[in-house]
Amino acid sequence: MFYQSTIYNLKFIISCLYFFLPAYFANMTPPIAKKLGVLKSLAKPIDFDKKFFGKPIFGSHKTWRGAILAFFVGFLTALIQGFLFNFELFKKISIIDYSRINIFLFAILISLGEIFGDLFFAFVKRRINLKPGAPFIPFDQTNYVFGCFLFLQPYLKLDLKIWLTILILTFFLHIIFNRLGYYLKIHNAKW
Repeated sequence: MFYQSTIYNLKFIISCLYFFLPAYFANMTPPIAKKLGVLKSLAKPIDFDKKFFGKPIFGSHKTWRGAILAFFVGFLTALIQGFLFNFELFKKISIIDYSRINIFLFAILISLGEIFGDLFFAFVKRRINLKPGAPFIPFDQTNYVFGCFLFLQPYLKLDLKIWLTILILTFFLHIIFNRLGYYLKIHNAKW
């Protein structure tokens, strides 16, 4: 009995991580693109350096390059998930039935949700006078989970246990991968 529940829990965790891969990959894209110097012409602030009540709207670090590439990577990852659903292994670990949803809509929603969550909490950080890169725990680690929830939940109506699991896993995974990115000089902050 213990063995079966452990296997079930591990499969559930893997399924949650797999479901959220488009958002994870989208979130990792901007710092990697910056490090590689990809599309430098798009490395311009989304807020056009405009202010809102004397404070930056998002900050100069939130760029068109980051948003466009994050969207593209998230969208492409979701389409790949839709294709992989044809294989039994991926069917077994999938939380959703990719053959019964509009995969293009899913790809758009998860990608836009990731970007929205990131931008919304950047906006909040500027309002409370936190500089880009300043710690805003736990929101720095989980902002895109909230964005994806807002965009996807009305469409998919997933069990809240799935979202809670993704939220908790993302918090810890984000810290681990940001530390790794910091030591590889890809990311400016450890958190």
